Parts: sequence; structure tokens; C-alpha cells
Amino acid sequence: MPLPPAPGPRWAAAAALPWAGWAALRVTGTERGFPLVPALAFTPHAAVTAVLPLAVAAAARSRTGMLVAGAAGLALAGAVRGNRGTPRPAPPDGTALRIATVSLRKGLVPARSVVELVRREAVDVLAAQELTPDAERGLREAGLHRLLPHAHVVPARPGSVVSGSGAIWSREPLHALGNAPGEFEQPTARVRTGDGAEVEVVSVHTAPPATSPAAVRSWAADLATLPPPEPGVLRVLAGDFNATPDHAALRAVLRRGWIDAAQSLGLGSTWTWRPLRLPFPRLVLDHVLVDPRLGVLGCSFARVPGSDHRAVVVDLAVPAATR
Repeated sequence: MPLPPAPGPRWAAAAALPWAGWAALRVTGTERGFPLVPALAFTPHAAVTAVLPLAVAAAARSRTGMLVAGAAGLALAGAVRGNRGTPRPAPPDGTALRIATVSLRKGLVPARSVVELVRREAVDVLAAQELTPDAERGLREAGLHRLLPHAHVVPARPGSVVSGSGAIWSREPLHALGNAPGEFEQPTARVRTGDGAEVEVVSVHTAPPATSPAAVRSWAADLATLPPPEPGVLRVLAGDFNATPDHAALRAVLRRGWIDAAQSLGLGSTWTWRPLRLPFPRLVLDHVLVDPRLGVLGCSFARVPGSDHRAVVVDLAVPAATR
């Protein structure tokens, strides 16, 4: 059976247009609405597959197709490489503080998984999302309060989805308790380190943008209303942003002065979410954003059995000047 004829030069050039359009959206940051916003989360996958239109254009000997496909592939690859971030200079001396963020998958993560994470990683402050009353009781019964005895739990609003609640647990006492505005509950609390330095932690959980135009609007509003760095407080935003570095809305948050802890160590492309029963896709949805006055000593990603998110564990140096 004869093979089908190779595509002509015109069709070869047209085959590169989807990748070219994707690259243009990513480079300009002009993705808006549904389905463009959720699609941009898959930019690393688009970069990997950009060799396909290039191969088609080469087979068809289409110079235009090769130029379009090559430019798109380079732009996408450059964006993905840039997501890794650049290591910052050595952090200043200061009090060590280890913060971790964990998603409880609507309360279905076994309590022992969370307690083991806290014990194994010697976590000082834990920011949790998708907490339910049953999960909270289970965590207490499993002994979380013995490791992190101080808690600020904000239950979901009446009639809200069960994934709306959040919590902060701490080894040291918490004060200035609050709740950042958003689609879901986002607890805020301040913790003093052993020598009196103080850090405010926000357990972030934005609306997922994957289902509808209204969901994208809620997601964008949640990101836009996150508190900025402020001179009077050292603040950390830790949690499930439902946004990757390829989203212009998240990059806008970073431009307000935040430092992404993973990017500051060249780890910004390390995935934090994938479906429980599938190896792909893998997305970078969870982040720990820190005030630039805080030093980032380390960042690691820990598996939490039962969760579709990996925990992000960040070691911070709280400078003595803030005492």
C-alpha cells in the first residue's frame, strides 16, 4: 500500500501555526479567559511537541514552515527554561524557619501521611488546603497537635464547597489571626521565632481556572487580591495557587515584589501536581512566595501518600534586623 504524499509547503507552514500562536501568547502574556488560561499550564508539553511541526516542515522542504516552527519552538523552550529561575546570592544570616504546604485533597489524605511529613521534615509551620472537619479530627487523633500545637483553622463558609477550608499549624504560638479574601478560605497568622523574629504566613488556595469562564475570572481575582510584600511585616504566601509560571497572572504577582522560593534556587520547573493514577500531566501549581528580605536556604518537594499534590518544604532565614 503506497504511503500518502508528504504535505506541501503551504500545509507544512500552516501546521506550525498552533505552536506559533501558543508561543505568542506565552511570550506576550496575553492569554485571557477560558480555555486559554488553563491551556497555558501545559506550555512545557507544547515545548516538547514543538519538534513535530518542525519535522513536518523539514519533510515538506518548507522554508517558511521551518522558520515558523523553529521560532515557536525556541520561544517555548526559552520560556520553559526561564521558569526554572536563577539562584540568588547566599541568604543573610538569620533565624531558621521551615515552612511546608500540603493539599489534603478535600480531606481524603490519610492523617498519618500529614503527621509523617511534619515529623520527617521537622516542619515548623504547616499551611494546609482542602481541609474538612473530619480531616481535622483525624489529624488531631493522629497526633499532629503534639508536633505543631498551635493552630488557626478557618472553616468553609456555609454552603461553600468542602475544599474551601484551610489551616495553619505551628510549633510556636500564633497571633494576628485572619483570613485573606478569596473564593476559598485562606488563613493568615503570624509566628514568632525563638528569638523574637516574626513572620506572617498565608495559606493560599485560589479557585481552579480549569472548568469555565467564570472559574477563570474567580481565579484571576484571587491572584490579584493576594496581599503584597509590605515594609511592616515579613510575609510568606504558601499553598496551592492553581497557577504555573507560564501564567501571566502569576508572573504579575511576582512582579509585585515576591520571590518564588523554588525559582530562587533554580527549581522553579519542579512539578507539584499530577493525577493520582496517571504519571502525566505534571504541573507546577504549588508555590511558596517570600518577602525578598527573607533568605531561602533550601527547597524540597515531598510526596504525601493520598494527595495529588507534592508538599513544598522551604527553609528560610529570618534576618536579625527584623527583631
